[in-house]
Amino acid sequence: MQAMKSRPLRLVALLAALVLLAAGCGRDDGGGDTGGGAQTDGEVKTGPGFDGTTIKLGVITPLSGPVAPVFGIPITAGNQVYFDKVNAAGGVAGKYKVELVKEDNVYDAAQTKPKYDKIKGDVAMFGQILGTPPTQAVLADLKRDGIVASPASLDAAWVREPNLLPIGSTYQIQFINAADYLINDKGFKGKPICMVAVEGEYGDAGIQGLEFAAKELKFDIAVTARYKPSDQDFTAQIQQLKNGKCAAVFLTALPTQTAQIIGGAAQQGLTPQWVGQSPTWAGALATSPVSPVLQKTFLWASEGATWGDQSVVGMKEMLADIAKYKADQQPDVYFVFGYVQAIAVHALLEQAVENGDLSRAGILKAVEDVSVDYKGLLGEYKYGKPADRDPSRETTLFTVDPSVPGALKKLVSVSSDAAKKLTFEAS
Repeated sequence: MQAMKSRPLRLVALLAALVLLAAGCGRDDGGGDTGGGAQTDGEVKTGPGFDGTTIKLGVITPLSGPVAPVFGIPITAGNQVYFDKVNAAGGVAGKYKVELVKEDNVYDAAQTKPKYDKIKGDVAMFGQILGTPPTQAVLADLKRDGIVASPASLDAAWVREPNLLPIGSTYQIQFINAADYLINDKGFKGKPICMVAVEGEYGDAGIQGLEFAAKELKFDIAVTARYKPSDQDFTAQIQQLKNGKCAAVFLTALPTQTAQIIGGAAQQGLTPQWVGQSPTWAGALATSPVSPVLQKTFLWASEGATWGDQSVVGMKEMLADIAKYKADQQPDVYFVFGYVQAIAVHALLEQAVENGDLSRAGILKAVEDVSVDYKGLLGEYKYGKPADRDPSRETTLFTVDPSVPGALKKLVSVSSDAAKKLTFEAS
């Protein structure tokens, strides 16, 4: 006791050091933020990535490399156009401008974590992380750092993840609804139905969807052919399909592989009904040598409306935004994805402001409170606590029609009983 009284200045210095240490620990090496030490802007808490004026959003996406022009660049352009509109109106809550902090991961999961580490201390959340493997690569970091991210990926694994803001129907639901349409509306009951899928999580998702559909709709999958992402020769897989006498083939692939697989099958005299998951398409396919086959045999499973259909409120608004902020933008389904992703992120930020907390902890809490109106560009996604989330159970099937903008024409919307039965596992 006597020693404590004799050194009051050292005690004060020690307490001050502990306060600074506690403040530093809240950042977790520049990344984490519990929200407890956040400053306030009026009644809205600030934190990393929000200084009371500007909200910075991380974007990790392929901006170079082979998939950049197909996915990364148009999705990011959709993000940017939407937030250009928000900023022109004053920003989130009419006063907080949004800035996108972009990093190129070349669609490589191994490069995603270094890019995440580079900017995590400077952003309030990640408005886009493109792809299933890249999202998986940083999911543990997001949880550790208390950061929210919106994945540009439709895997069912995201539904129950508290640190993710997923959008859209899942890959699994796309194939369940498409299978229901073929079986119940197009006369494929009793005919051989087959699957071609790339190895990895994305391909697994497609197989899961078709297997669930097979169980619910009582059909067998005649062939399941897998291939490696680096494969260029699909002769063996096509032969499997021929041997299985496949009447319909569900395809989980990237667009370059779509052309090679469907074109190669046609060259060997195999022209089944093809059903492609949403990432199987790229606009260049509409003018490629395989286009005539696609026009006759390909259904694209996704969501939304035909580009240019202004009877859809969201489409009408998006086209007006393109005219104002990016007049050279060509019709592109991945631009639409980026635009609707930004709609969801904007709604989340508005909810966080309404809650009075734009710290990372506040944004994480707002995920449980947010409601998003996609205005017909996507089906309804019910958010809330992770255990209560329910993605859209609707799928739009498109045909290939080069006479319409973007070459994809809405054929039918399907919301099957089978898709409504799909459940999602907790993270």
